[in-house]
Amino acid sequence: MPINGSSAVNKSVRPSLLGVASVVGLLALSAVGATGGLQKVLVISWVAFAAMGLGAWLGARAARTSPHSLVWGYGLASGAMVTSAAMFLVPQAMGLGTAAGTPRIGGIGIAVGIVAGYGTHTVGHRLTHVDTSFDTTTAAIAAHALSAGLIIGLVYGTMPTLGLLLGLAIVSHKGPAGYAAARRLNRNGKTATSLLLPAAGVGLTAIPSALLPVPQTPVVNALVFGFAAGIFLHVAMDFLPNCEAGSEIDEVCSLQEHSHDLLDELRTHAVGSTIGGAALVVLAWVVVMP
Repeated sequence: MPINGSSAVNKSVRPSLLGVASVVGLLALSAVGATGGLQKVLVISWVAFAAMGLGAWLGARAARTSPHSLVWGYGLASGAMVTSAAMFLVPQAMGLGTAAGTPRIGGIGIAVGIVAGYGTHTVGHRLTHVDTSFDTTTAAIAAHALSAGLIIGLVYGTMPTLGLLLGLAIVSHKGPAGYAAARRLNRNGKTATSLLLPAAGVGLTAIPSALLPVPQTPVVNALVFGFAAGIFLHVAMDFLPNCEAGSEIDEVCSLQEHSHDLLDELRTHAVGSTIGGAALVVLAWVVVMP
């Protein structure tokens, strides 16, 4: 999405009532989750809220966007997400599939998750061409957050012994996503407080879904973990820094001199940041594992 242009804070716009209501809903559900022993889900939900909220706050006030910061934000997040899904979800899906008779059951879940993620993303892009009163960027991010929260809740509800590292890495992209969305909203004269809905979206669905009674059978669990891995792998790949012509990063570079040389330089940063995000997850796992 384009994120350049003037970003002077528009103080005349009214706060989003839906965004404020989302925060109230998250607070209410957090009280329910605390009594239900969902401490890990609550931490992930509020980290996602804080990350997107901080990113949106910074994006709404930024005079310009640094292409290097954008690349490193997306690269670190996508690298962490790919590695987390591969380390914590794929093995669980395959192991549960093996317990159900064949690891291919977990593989089916992964394939369905990837295809479902691609399908909803591709079809959902059509919303950007529909003239509605609700900002389509906010709607798309909110739909993504709500669906991600649903899956996070199911995963942690099914396997409560999972560590926090998986969930925190999965929501690591909320910061750069909030920053980019706020820049676009502010440029169009709209309030960034509408992003409170996608910021709270993870918790709004993760907490209720974690309380659902999921059948404790290897087949169902293998499909759940496989589907979660597929969805998150798709999201991670979608967030990989794209330094090709016509991309969001190319649009940022086009405002500067020697933009072609800068884009070539950023390709190296894109690879380095992605490797860095992956390495951080592995390092954190080595440090915290028993």
